[in-house]
Amino acid sequence: MDHSAQSEDQNENMELDNRRKRIVFRCHHRGMKEMDIMLGGYVEKHIAQMSDGELDELEVFLQHHDQDLFSWFIGTKPVPDEANTELFRKILNYYKDKSGS
Repeated sequence: MDHSAQSEDQNENMELDNRRKRIVFRCHHRGMKEMDIMLGGYVEKHIAQMSDGELDELEVFLQHHDQDLFSWFIGTKPVPDEANTELFRKILNYYKDKSGS
């Protein structure tokens, strides 16, 4: 690998790290403490293994309002099809498994 290709790889890794850091920050600073805990806890545990596609999906998911997310997670509102993604189910199952339900 030549120097420019190695430098490009390092820049890409650094950007990915910065992207992950931004996502973690967003998950811990939602504005609703319950969602800070739920999303922040899940993301802290899983972000290092998430692919670019999963990060894309997470960034879209984070655009939902906290009140909606919380209602979907606790089951007081039905989850709309566009939000009922594999990522949503992974986060939900993570907390169900954690709580022993």
